[in-house]
Amino acid sequence: MKIVIVDDDYLVSEALKTILEANEELEVTAIGADGAEAITLYRKHRPDVLLMDIRMKEMSGLDAATVILDEFPDARILLLTTFSDDEYIVNALKIGAKGYILKQDYASIVPSLKAVYTGQTVFGNEVSSKIPGLLQSSKEFDYAALDINTRELEIIKLISDGLSNKEIAGKLFLSEGTVRNYLSAILDKLQLRDRTQVAVFYYQHL
Repeated sequence: MKIVIVDDDYLVSEALKTILEANEELEVTAIGADGAEAITLYRKHRPDVLLMDIRMKEMSGLDAATVILDEFPDARILLLTTFSDDEYIVNALKIGAKGYILKQDYASIVPSLKAVYTGQTVFGNEVSSKIPGLLQSSKEFDYAALDINTRELEIIKLISDGLSNKEIAGKLFLSEGTVRNYLSAILDKLQLRDRTQVAVFYYQHL
């Protein structure tokens, strides 16, 4: 099984590589240090599983996972972090990550990789116990009812954060023209006039 590791702490990456390669079934084909590098390495190596940290400089693991899963819907991504933040868990579920485990739970890393490789979705015990409550309490506005897809909603959120088309294009690895096309579709679907109204609409429906 081929694994790519992405973590902004080099010592952690090397420790993980040592742990994984102690198992003869696992081969670490590359190591990266941030989300943008994760995307590049995934495209180059097409690993069986991408083992990736969430909180990283420049581009987070969640942002990178979103880009990778847009391009490779069958990608197996196991998120590894020291944080069990509720928002991270919900986002990991929404974008289609195959697992979310805590770094502290070293003994679960190899079994989790093998489970994800076979198509299972894996969440560590501490994370799993939170999921039912999080999903039950999630009452977000139903953008899908307005035909707004996941990528369009992502762009709506970035517009609401004050990012320009150029900044959004850079963050999502899209061309400015593609972002403009998405914005036009969003304005049409929501029957709004401009990006300012998009931001107002978003915050009104939080």
